[in-house]
Amino acid sequence: MKKIIVITGFVMLILGSINAQDWETNMEVAQSKSEELDRNIVLVFQGSDWCAPCIKLDREIWQTEEFRSYANENYILLKADFPRKKKNKLSSELEMSNNELAEKYNKQGYFPLVVVLNHKGKVLGTTGYKKTTPSEYIKLLSSY
Repeated sequence: MKKIIVITGFVMLILGSINAQDWETNMEVAQSKSEELDRNIVLVFQGSDWCAPCIKLDREIWQTEEFRSYANENYILLKADFPRKKKNKLSSELEMSNNELAEKYNKQGYFPLVVVLNHKGKVLGTTGYKKTTPSEYIKLLSSY
């Protein structure tokens, strides 16, 4: 019985990781992967627990199977989150890293802000939340 539970858990873990979306939180790691895989970086500035348009963007675009599938083959995803609720507090290292990213790429403090970068960190284009379909959003990001 234990073997069945362990095997079932392992299979669920494997299947879950196939559909999982890998959001990096470290710019250096994202740039390294970007260069290695020859993919642009999609950097998202969000307030995951207070910004309504950020939550909508996550639900309507980032979490869709269409976007996930496309992104896994075409982008390196990098998230800079700025939660406000105490229960969602980030580590001081991650908070500092996100602040450094914001200082460089989001000086106006827009949320959500989506920045498409090349592997060297050069801005190719920016956008935010748009009430659109995942395929139209993909087209927008790909146009940069």
